[in-house]
Amino acid sequence: MNVTLAVLGLSGGELMVVVIGVLIMFGSKKIPDFAKGLGQGIKEFKKASREVTDEIQNAAEQPPSPSPNRQPAPTLSAQSQVEREWQRKQGTEAPPSAPVNPPSTVPKT
Repeated sequence: MNVTLAVLGLSGGELMVVVIGVLIMFGSKKIPDFAKGLGQGIKEFKKASREVTDEIQNAAEQPPSPSPNRQPAPTLSAQSQVEREWQRKQGTEAPPSAPVNPPSTVPKT
């Protein structure tokens, strides 16, 4: 009976060949460093994932903050806006009978 390991469907002999190949390629001193780095990376990933999950849960549990009661800004009528624009361009106050739309300067043909 052949015992098969559940690691990627490799049998015992094939797994030993892979382990020996890794030892030859990286050396016995580098493998613990790789494993340590891999472990720290997994730890950081789990920590970040847990923080994001906690933040989402906290945001869902908090009631929405009430918005301050603001009065809408007063709006100017179209004519008032035109008069203010005309005053700004002229640098003077608009006469009370100023036209809303100044006459066009296009010559008639």
